[in-house]
Amino acid sequence: MKVKEIVWGGLLTSLALIIPLAFGGFLGVTIPPFSATIASHVPVMLAMLISPMVALMVAAGSALGFFLKLGAVIGARASMHIIFALIGAFMIKRGFSFKSALIATLPVHAISEALIVLPFGFTLQKAGVVVGIGTALHHSVDSLIALSIFALIGYLIPGSDSFSRKL
Repeated sequence: MKVKEIVWGGLLTSLALIIPLAFGGFLGVTIPPFSATIASHVPVMLAMLISPMVALMVAAGSALGFFLKLGAVIGARASMHIIFALIGAFMIKRGFSFKSALIATLPVHAISEALIVLPFGFTLQKAGVVVGIGTALHHSVDSLIALSIFALIGYLIPGSDSFSRKL
């Protein structure tokens, strides 16, 4: 990894850790057995724009933060961020837009989080309906936030054509 990637990865990982640790209660939405922390996917989604390795680093940091704050089930669900982050990062690396990568990774994210809770005693219905659909909605909200931040960064940095091409 380049130094610039490590720095961006460190900054985004710190955000990925701070969101669940500091704002989990404030930004949290709980509909048992589902829980979501609004904006928690945003650092992972933005990391997909930098490189697959940065996406991996930020997603792993996010999973660690959720495991420490909310336990094994939520930590396991957050570890699924690694899968969708890598897929999205490789898509962007191959020329797909950020928006299309976010749309394409939505079902991967929702299905993987629904499946990972099954060993914890969730019924197929609760895993699929509550966790799967809840994750899809959460991914959608966080995608809108990530796209807004990405567009704003591209707008604020004069001459950043690469931002508009990736959007």
